Amino acid sequence: MDQHKTRVVILNQYYEPDVASTGHLLHELAVELVELGFEVEVLTGRPSYGPPDTWQDCPLKETVDGVKVHRLKVARFDKNFLPGRAYNYLTFAVPLILSVLFRSRKDTVYLYTTSPPFLGAVGWFVSLFRNHHYATILHDAHPQLGVWIGIFKKNSLVDRVWMMINRRMYKRSIEAIVLCSAAKRLVTETYPIDSDHIHVIPNWADGEQLFPIAKADSQIAQANGFVEDFVLLYSGNMGLYYDFDTVLDAAKLLVDEPFKLVLVGGGGKRPQIEEHIKDHNMTNVVMLPYQPFDKLNDSFNACDASLVTIAKGIEGISFPSKLYTSLAVGKVIVALSEDWSELRQIVEDNDCGIWSPLGDAQGLADQLRVLIHDKAKTQTMSTNARTLFDKGYTRKACAAKYAEVLKLADPYYSKEETSQRRTELAQQLLGGAAVVNESGGDEQ
Repeated sequence: MDQHKTRVVILNQYYEPDVASTGHLLHELAVELVELGFEVEVLTGRPSYGPPDTWQDCPLKETVDGVKVHRLKVARFDKNFLPGRAYNYLTFAVPLILSVLFRSRKDTVYLYTTSPPFLGAVGWFVSLFRNHHYATILHDAHPQLGVWIGIFKKNSLVDRVWMMINRRMYKRSIEAIVLCSAAKRLVTETYPIDSDHIHVIPNWADGEQLFPIAKADSQIAQANGFVEDFVLLYSGNMGLYYDFDTVLDAAKLLVDEPFKLVLVGGGGKRPQIEEHIKDHNMTNVVMLPYQPFDKLNDSFNACDASLVTIAKGIEGISFPSKLYTSLAVGKVIVALSEDWSELRQIVEDNDCGIWSPLGDAQGLADQLRVLIHDKAKTQTMSTNARTLFDKGYTRKACAAKYAEVLKLADPYYSKEETSQRRTELAQQLLGGAAVVNESGGDEQ
């Protein structure tokens, strides 16, 4: 039996108890890796992602669930104010670079995320001076995302420089992890890294903390009068990557139905959505603030269906983790995306929800109307959602795949051992995809 403990340092600007979803995913990953026998540290910043009332005071150094956490004193300007966000990044990046540069250990695998977007470049920079073994997780693809949002133009100076840095980053990256096959295509076609070193591992949810309960038993549903109506819920960041126009227009068409659209959370689009609701006197749309973490399962279950949306042109650049939390609580998935999307494939092939193209409010309203009045169909889809989650999207299953990838980057193992592990991992990932695809999930 292999008694070696792979040592991993996870680097990300946000970490629990911050409200950022990536911070919680990485906490769960870190805890699972510890249970799998890894030695894990996290280098992060103070809570600063959400509104100030969500920030919590945390020690700069502590050990939580076996994970050593080191927090840097970052600035905390509103992330929706671009100059403030840039300054937040700067106050995180500079001390992080110095810390890694002078403390990098050659027996450690450093796992860089895309929060902040340029974080992986730190690994490349440090590797120029130190024996620095690193892997990357592509949660959001940059600079492609900046071009999509319109912050700068394709082939502009910023775009060209960023792409140049990314090419160097991926050339030195030992392994890369992406969330979907569209992201793997993007990386394979754009950067100098062999496809065998790019691993598709989806995000996940905690199936023990998030689980189905009847909407009538949800305290939030009871308190807000959601029990009698059919409720479609969106919970999380109302950011630029997501389409809300289609569902808001569909809600207007359902004003005479026992239907409510509930939007929970914050983000750059929230003020625009609030203004839209007010201007159109949309009485069947309810907005709520972020919910405390100890209320998340109750909140996610305060509905009949869960909205999962991804805007046009963004899949592969990003992918909605909300899918996995929605599957975990066994809610019908209402998916809005482009027609070629993996999100559509997962939902339709597994009969765990409905899909509608972006912009088709009438089509979405018609499908929702069927669900509103066909409780048996809604229940079947809900059951299928949790079944699919248990097959392919638990945190233990996904963490086990991460563990194998990180071992590929571990300098402790010889080239022969690594080659054998790589072959075995490829077979495992194909096997995992096959299990999900028996009921039609996404192909990895």
